[in-house]
Amino acid sequence: MKPDSRIYVTGASCAGVTTLGRMLAHRLAVRHLDVDDFYWMPTDPPFTTKRPPEERVGLIRQEQGNDGWVLTGSFDGWGDALIDDVDLIVFVDTPTPVRMERLLARERERYQDRIESGGDMHEIHVAFRQWASQYDDPAFSGRNRVRHEAWLSDQTVPVLRLNGTHDVDELVTTVMAALTGERHAAPSSERTA
Repeated sequence: MKPDSRIYVTGASCAGVTTLGRMLAHRLAVRHLDVDDFYWMPTDPPFTTKRPPEERVGLIRQEQGNDGWVLTGSFDGWGDALIDDVDLIVFVDTPTPVRMERLLARERERYQDRIESGGDMHEIHVAFRQWASQYDDPAFSGRNRVRHEAWLSDQTVPVLRLNGTHDVDELVTTVMAALTGERHAAPSSERTA
């Protein structure tokens, strides 16, 4: 395995992409960058003002540097240049009902009463839940499975598909094995490309 491995982890919202990416970066001793940290301007309440795409790309590129990294999230339609030199793309696939449970738990933990009715983030939270719930709808104009699958099929580097309901330690082991070229018999993975 290269000491400067570069991995892009993607999937639907709350599929487990960031959690996996964070653990991979720790295991590989490389930096972890999450697209959402660059997509949104730092505002309060959060998630109200998007950065321009060229600014996002520039900031992420700067943080990537010349060493290894794990980039997590989705740059649907604006950030392909960020993975020109990626070694592996990991697609985390998690059923929508599981993702929606995780989304609610995560939002309650982070924002507590702010997302409840009457809270300053209630409308943002409701809109996000609605947006995230439509991932499997091919007619949805936002990030959806059909667009993700089409994008994955166009990639020329290896794509590793993981079941996001599996234990994250198992998923890390599967990715590490893919980086070293080892066969890993976990039922949660399928390598393509």
